[in-house]
Amino acid sequence: MLKKLANLIFECLQLKEIKHEGWRMAGVPNPDSVAEHSLNAAQIAYILAKMEWADANKCASMLVWHDIAETRVGDMHKVATRYITNKMEAEEKVMEDQFRDIEFGDDILELFHQYEHRTTLEGVIAKDADYLEQAFQAKKYMEIGYRETQDWIINVGKSLRTESAKKLWEELQTTGFTDWWKKWNLKKIEATEIYN
Repeated sequence: MLKKLANLIFECLQLKEIKHEGWRMAGVPNPDSVAEHSLNAAQIAYILAKMEWADANKCASMLVWHDIAETRVGDMHKVATRYITNKMEAEEKVMEDQFRDIEFGDDILELFHQYEHRTTLEGVIAKDADYLEQAFQAKKYMEIGYRETQDWIINVGKSLRTESAKKLWEELQTTGFTDWWKKWNLKKIEATEIYN
């Protein structure tokens, strides 16, 4: 069992090497990794769950694992998935292999089903968080010059289901990706710091 878990952890590390390929279609030469996306999506899921009075830990857990199959099948952008008969079925098969003989494997598969099919409030929230993370990332890319990413923002807005996600998406429209430090003057340097 320990060997299987050690191998799973090494496989999880592979998500750091896999880039979000859809951004390349918009001209982004070095897009974020699937691991980076998963972390931020899990954080957003936790926030949305708190806003929606849902199980925040369950929502975040869904997003921690939702792209694990990409270690074996890679990340496919929407153009590629037009030609794949059943991407979700392939990912589920991968996950069944990944979690076979792991004590908590069925728990992760159940979380994946709730996320993918949106059968629970937490599944709906997790899917919204996955989309919302992409909208926030698109906004950042857009503001640094990759204008084609605007399509992601628009499409996400059409796909969100929870009121909290819709409100955050609206707020995204008027918030710049550097506002978090600029508006609070966090970069302010005291004169004494310059000379020390």
